[in-house]
Amino acid sequence: MTEKKILSFQKKKNEKVVEEMAKKTINLTTYLHKFFGFDRFKGEQEAVVKNVLAGHDTFVLMPTGGGKSLCYQLPAIISPGTAIVFSPLIALMKNQVDAVRYTSGKDCVAHFLNSSLAKAQVKEVKDDLLQGGTKLLYVAPE
Repeated sequence: MTEKKILSFQKKKNEKVVEEMAKKTINLTTYLHKFFGFDRFKGEQEAVVKNVLAGHDTFVLMPTGGGKSLCYQLPAIISPGTAIVFSPLIALMKNQVDAVRYTSGKDCVAHFLNSSLAKAQVKEVKDDLLQGGTKLLYVAPE
């Protein structure tokens, strides 16, 4: 499949997610509980997630502990493809990956890729990516 066809396919799948959101067939609270273990959103998280899923550029300013990460993690999990998150904080990457894996029950749903991994672990990340199960990939700008 050519890159142009892949992008076209991804765009159509993203449009389907936006259509489902518009029809209110996606229950965000169900996804919130399934992947994060929360029963309700905090503050403006739900509005931010809906805005991101609708395809709008979104600027979010929240205090530490305000739930910013969830505002991009949940749309990434719901949407087709893999979201790539750049973070210089290796410990935070690991923490977020572990949390999503624990609540979802799936190890392949999130990975991190940085200099702390052995070659076998890097291969595992690449294999999971190629199989299509990875929704979030955290990488360090090393």
